[in-house]
Order: sequence, then C-alpha cells, then structure tokens
Amino acid sequence: MPGLPTPSPGVDYSSYHETDSSSHYDSLSPLEKLVTKFKLTGTSSPDTVQRMASHDSNPAGTTTTTTTAYRGADGSPRKGIGRLNVSDPARNNLVAFLAEFVGTFMFLFLAFAGTQVANRIATVPGRSADTLDPSILILISLSFGFSLLANVWAFYRISGGLFNPAVALALYLVGGITLVRAIVVAIAQILGGLAAAGLVSGLFPGPLRVSTSLSNGTSVAQGLFIEMFLTAELVFVIIMLAAEKHRSTHMAPVGIGIAFFVTQLTGMPNTGLSACRCGANTVTGVYLTGGSLNPARSFGPAVVTGQFPTYHWIYWLGPILGALLAAGFFVILKRLRYRECNPGPDWEDMEKLHPQQGPHRHHRDGLDDVERVDTIDARAA
Repeated sequence: MPGLPTPSPGVDYSSYHETDSSSHYDSLSPLEKLVTKFKLTGTSSPDTVQRMASHDSNPAGTTTTTTTAYRGADGSPRKGIGRLNVSDPARNNLVAFLAEFVGTFMFLFLAFAGTQVANRIATVPGRSADTLDPSILILISLSFGFSLLANVWAFYRISGGLFNPAVALALYLVGGITLVRAIVVAIAQILGGLAAAGLVSGLFPGPLRVSTSLSNGTSVAQGLFIEMFLTAELVFVIIMLAAEKHRSTHMAPVGIGIAFFVTQLTGMPNTGLSACRCGANTVTGVYLTGGSLNPARSFGPAVVTGQFPTYHWIYWLGPILGALLAAGFFVILKRLRYRECNPGPDWEDMEKLHPQQGPHRHHRDGLDDVERVDTIDARAA
C-alpha cells in the first residue's frame, strides 16, 4: 500500500495463506502486522482474514479453528458474502433498497405522527387563528429532526441512511454512490414516504394533516427558492459529515439531525392552524413552505389525501436544485484542495502513517486510515 513503511526484509508474508502458525506473525511489529493484513486483503479468503484476526486476539499463539461462516455446502468460500469479498452488486442494491424503504418509512412515520399530534393542539388562547404557537413549531421540528437523527444512525452502516431522493442525487454527483444505487434508493424512499403517510392516516383519528403547502403570503417563486436553499444547507452538511470520511464521521447523524431541525424551524413545518388556497381546494396550510426539503416527504401525504396543489412541483424541483447547488459547491472546494486550507487533527493522524509525505498528501478519503491510526496507537500504548 503506497506510503506505508516497507516490511522487514526476509519475512515471507505469503506463508500466512497456508498455515495457522503464529510464530512469524507474533514476531512482527504492530505496523508490520498491519501491512501483512492489508497485503492479504486482496487475495485471501474470509477465513484467512479470520485467522489473522485470531492471532491478534490470541497473543499466546495457540491455534484456533478457522471459521466456516462464509463457506458454501461444498466447503468453498461463498462469493459476495465475506466482509472483504463483496462481489454481488445486485444483492447490495437489494439490501440498500430494503434499508432505504424501511428507514424512510420509520423516519417519516415518527415525523408525521409528531406532526399529526401537534396539529390537534389549538392555538394559544387569545391569539387569532392565523397566529401560530411557537411551541407547536418546535414540537414538529423536533419530531422531524430527532426522527432523522435516530434513523440515520441506525441505518448508516447499512445503506448510508439517505432517506431523501435529493440526497441520493447529490451523493451520485459527488461520486459517493453509483447511478444505479441512486435510482434504486430513490424509488425505495418514495415508496417509504407513501407507506408512512398511509399508516399515519389509518392509525390517527381525523384527516391527515401533514401535507406541505405554501402560506397565503408566500409566492410560488419564493417557495421554490426557500426549498432550494434549505435543501442545499442540509445536503452540504450531509456531504461534509457523512460522505467525506474523517475522525468524526461516526457522529455525522447528530449533525445531520440538528441541521434538519434548524431547517424545519426556518421552513416552519405544517401546523394545520391556518389555511391556504391550493387550486380549487382549501387544505391545511403552513407558514412559508412547510419545510419539505424532500420529495418523498411531500409526495406521500399528497397521494394519501388526494390533494395535489398546482405548485406541488416546487417540492421536487426545489430539493433537486438544492442538491445541485450543494454538490457543485463541494466539487469546487474539492478542486481547490480545501483540505490543505485547514488541515486539523486529521493531518496529524496521517503524519503517523505517512511521515515521509508532505502535508498535501495527509488528507485521504476513507475512515480506514483513521481506524489504522487508532489501531497503531492502541498497540503502542
């Protein structure tokens, strides 16, 4: 692997493919063991990797039994099952589809449920019907923000926890996912939004009151740009915290949830306490746009209620434009090599692995470098 120190001469690393002996392996330094493992990654079977892991957890050097979890009926390794030998894109896309469908459903179900409950609360006594209770806005915003936080955290290691076609588009544009994966998860997200809206409509009393719509004082053009800029803010946070790997990537769901909470406060989600004119129908309205930022979030309730305002398209075009804006800004930063502007702690981590390289090389994508640094630090302690 480029940049790693050269292993000790005279050590036959290929022998670890064939034997369970730990004598040579245990005599290596922690960094040489690291190089050995990465040398095996491209060619070894899953049980070879298991054998190497067992050496680390068994300093006494006793022989351990090779795992058979990844073997088929004939005893040969099963392709596409091993953690280090994924070779079945169709299976991976199926897993992503299921995860995004269930994750989007869980996210929007909790968010819609919180909105439905809040919309049953009357306005503050003494205020006009058009005056909104700020506590209701906070309740709905928290329902969306914390629901997204919890479910992104739960599904992050499965499919990435996107739950939004606009996010899928942005990640495709910046190279985070393939076009096929983006299409697959977008379909799953839309279906998940439909299922969530349908279940909330069936479980909770009264009409479904979670639809997004423009307030009486908000024009279609204003609504479009509000949706665009709020989506751009959310998507850029997602790209920088989740798509760009670094030491705090594991905390990305927290930042994403907070960002969504703030955008919901700005967009002011549906409170059902004022009315707006949508074509020939008067439906539950919102102040500003309803804070959609997500086509799946707006499409599901619209289908369930059968109410499509003439400007429903802004809840598709706005988030798409926001995704393009955020992705374009990120690409510009990437071309300008933004990592060199403020290296930060990740630069120090790369120093430990690649001391012979300049600062401009000490920012590499992927959490694997950070994990290797942590491993080296732990073994040296």
